[in-house]
Amino acid sequence: MAGRQRQRASRRRAGGRVLLAALLLCLCCRAAPERIRYAIPEELGRGSLVGPLARDVGLSPAELPARKLRVASAAKRQLKYFTVSGESGNLYVSERLDREEMCGESASCSVSFEALVQNPLNVFHVEVAIQDINDNSPAFSKPALDLEITELTLPGARFPLEMARDADVGSNSLLTYELTSNPSFSLAVKESPGGKKQPELVLERALDREKQSSFQLVLTAADGGDPVRSGTVQVRVNVTDANDNAPAFSKSVYEARVRENLPAGSLVLRVRATDADAGSNGRVSYSFGNVPQGVRALFSVESESGEVRTAGPLDFEEKSKYSFGLEARDGGGLTAHCEVQIDVTDENDNAPEITVLSVSSPVPEDAPAGTVVALLNVNDPDSGENGQVSCELSGEAPLSIVASSGGSYKVVTAMALDREQAAEHRVTVVARDRGSPALSSGAALVLEVSDVNDNAPVFEEAAYSAYVAENNAAGAPVLRVRARDADAGANGRVSYWLAGGSAGAAGAAPYVSVEARSGAVYAQRSFDYEQCREFAVAVRAQDGGAPARSSTATVRVFVLDRNDNAPRVLWPAAGAGAGTVGAGAGAAPAPAPFEVVPRSAEAGYLVAKVVAVDADAGRNAWLSYELVQAAEPALFRVGLHSGEVRTARAVSERDAAKQRLVAVVKDHGQPALSATATLHVVLAESLQEALPELSERAAGADSPAELQFYLVLALALLCALFLLSVALAVLARVRRAGPPAVLRCLGAQRFSVAGAAFPADFCEGTLPYSYNLCVAPGRAVAEGAWPPPPPPLPSLPAEELLGGEPCGKRSPSSSAGAGEPPAEPDAPQQAQPNTDWRFSQTQRPGTSGSQNGEEGGAWPNNQFDTEMLQAMILASANAADGNSTLGGGTGTMGLSARYGPQFTLQHVPDYRQNVYIPGSTATLTNAAGKRDAKSAGSSGGNKKKSGKKEKK
Repeated sequence: MAGRQRQRASRRRAGGRVLLAALLLCLCCRAAPERIRYAIPEELGRGSLVGPLARDVGLSPAELPARKLRVASAAKRQLKYFTVSGESGNLYVSERLDREEMCGESASCSVSFEALVQNPLNVFHVEVAIQDINDNSPAFSKPALDLEITELTLPGARFPLEMARDADVGSNSLLTYELTSNPSFSLAVKESPGGKKQPELVLERALDREKQSSFQLVLTAADGGDPVRSGTVQVRVNVTDANDNAPAFSKSVYEARVRENLPAGSLVLRVRATDADAGSNGRVSYSFGNVPQGVRALFSVESESGEVRTAGPLDFEEKSKYSFGLEARDGGGLTAHCEVQIDVTDENDNAPEITVLSVSSPVPEDAPAGTVVALLNVNDPDSGENGQVSCELSGEAPLSIVASSGGSYKVVTAMALDREQAAEHRVTVVARDRGSPALSSGAALVLEVSDVNDNAPVFEEAAYSAYVAENNAAGAPVLRVRARDADAGANGRVSYWLAGGSAGAAGAAPYVSVEARSGAVYAQRSFDYEQCREFAVAVRAQDGGAPARSSTATVRVFVLDRNDNAPRVLWPAAGAGAGTVGAGAGAAPAPAPFEVVPRSAEAGYLVAKVVAVDADAGRNAWLSYELVQAAEPALFRVGLHSGEVRTARAVSERDAAKQRLVAVVKDHGQPALSATATLHVVLAESLQEALPELSERAAGADSPAELQFYLVLALALLCALFLLSVALAVLARVRRAGPPAVLRCLGAQRFSVAGAAFPADFCEGTLPYSYNLCVAPGRAVAEGAWPPPPPPLPSLPAEELLGGEPCGKRSPSSSAGAGEPPAEPDAPQQAQPNTDWRFSQTQRPGTSGSQNGEEGGAWPNNQFDTEMLQAMILASANAADGNSTLGGGTGTMGLSARYGPQFTLQHVPDYRQNVYIPGSTATLTNAAGKRDAKSAGSSGGNKKKSGKKEKK
């Protein structure tokens, strides 16, 4: 039992192997290229159905539009017979099919072509067999056959007749002959070695020319088709005298082999027939029998010599073998027939023909290797080695050619394509046969490569650097980035945007923007070097492919410094009087610090150091120091680069105790910016000695408002007194009577030539108005003496009294110095203005004009500030009796003690007798912008005395 089970299992395994092998064989046969065959009869009308080609190649009607079924062939003349319907995929006849015209006498006739389908590309070989129908009747070359038979011919003699020709093949070309009934003749058929039937006329009984000289017979030839077709020829027999020998050929069949393309007139062969008769009965002539017209066009027979020559070009590709009959006739009318067979040998006279059946162009560059891009068909009409063809590609391209079945070739990609290296490939398909000499032909193929987004944009530089000066305008261009994409179309269209960056904690996004198309980077705001010196931003370039590809480049922007920051003084502090250029002076300064320098200090003693910084960088932050204002310019100096204030010489006793220094700090920018620093220095051996100076300065700094109030009050009183005096003068002129007691001082000699005038320009100085007060030109008297009483007042016209020059001009008599007596004491002259009463630029009331008394010699003989204040109060209370004067020093308003009406000294003259209702001997003017020189009598030695009195 176990043995039987093992045998059964082995049989099952063997059966499985056989089944598997059969299945694999079927699959292999199915995978091999199939040839689709159809058979149709000839003479079908146009539009006749040949077969369902789409169904036979495995296509459904829904697939037809996409697969694009069509027919193609290397022999273009075959394509005109058939066409494929684009809707149904059926194969139809497009032109009448004539088998005899297409294939001639060939036993089989078929038309071969290829059926192509796209997406994917495939080819099917189609063969349509053309079946013969009996559409041709047998035909004789002549309408009548003439035979001459001598009366001496014995019964049983045979006379060959012309064979009928039927263009059909097969059973349709099988002929049978029939002769009309006649007791003297019968018909016999002789079959030749080639299968052809030769009709022969057989003499049944002896002829007697005298009884009947001619016979009319009809020979009928019928084929084997259905229906039967037939042809007839009339046979006319003439009975003649004795010609008892017919011509005879040396061979029944003559064979020859010739090359194609022989020139016309070339000898092919020679036939020979002999006749035993003599005379005209033995003279033989040669001619064609019943042969097609095509044979007569290609060959010719010499009637006398029997030479067969070429009459036209022979083409092996059209027909390789010719067979026809020749007839030899003697002078007596007897004939003989032979067959000539000519074989045409092939020559390599045809180059291979290349037909491009299909080209898939363009091809995407990411197509895998082995993709079919073109389908070709190569055909060489020659035979043998002359028709064996090999194909190759010429030109450098990533393509190769692969042979397929039926003379088809496929052009496939040999490797991956790259459109950026080559957008198209031009190759030539070269087909070469194996003939001698070999012939070749070529066909150009142009394969375009379509773009695929396989390249990312590449920046020209991996990192960009840009330099932008600060304080730039918003929207100013910074630089332009550029990226190139090797792809084409939308895949190569690059757009830009910011991908990120860093510029400190705030980020770089608010600083710059990038234009999407051009890659131009613009500033979004004005840069400040002091806040941000550099920042980086990442710019991303992205193409328009799907999916998109991108790359990033870093743009580093460096902000360049400009001189937009003035130096800032750290010490002395800004409240001490330091200020920058262009700063306002509206707020009152804080108490200024001071430095104490001992009077025993030598040259080079370090007083202080001006400390300043500049927020700019580079040359814009290089600082230099310069001393621009000092009471004693030769006493101090400042270091050009260090800012150290040192003594330039040893301090002496003559130097003022209080020194005010103004230093300017400049940078090296273009244009240069600067700031000033004010430093107060006290010359004292110790701090205790410097305290009185400091307390006086502090007290004077607290009363600017009060002093200004007194100044305005005094000026108002002076204005009222002046107007009152003018009114009284006009009244005295009108009355022309004795002047009142109050106007006795108004003599003719006391009127000013210039008179009183109101100036047009009152924009200079602290006060918004100014006056010119003119005094009587009396003779100078000694100090402490009163002038004599005035003489009577003369009569003067009003024009002379009120007229005069403007107050800005000096009279010719005012060229003498202040306080100098006139050249002639007795001559009445205009009193000269006292220069001690003029305000200089630094002497105007208020904080802006307050300066130390030792700067510029502003106050000659300015001895006691306390006495000035007392004189100012007295002048306000009794302005008509005294000479009021405004003066300034260190933020105070004062009046010189020697001109005070209640403060009388021996060296101070009293001018109360010269008061001009209630004027003064001085002219109060606005001396804006002018600095008066010190008087000869005011020397520096009075300062110490003034200081002692001030302490009191």
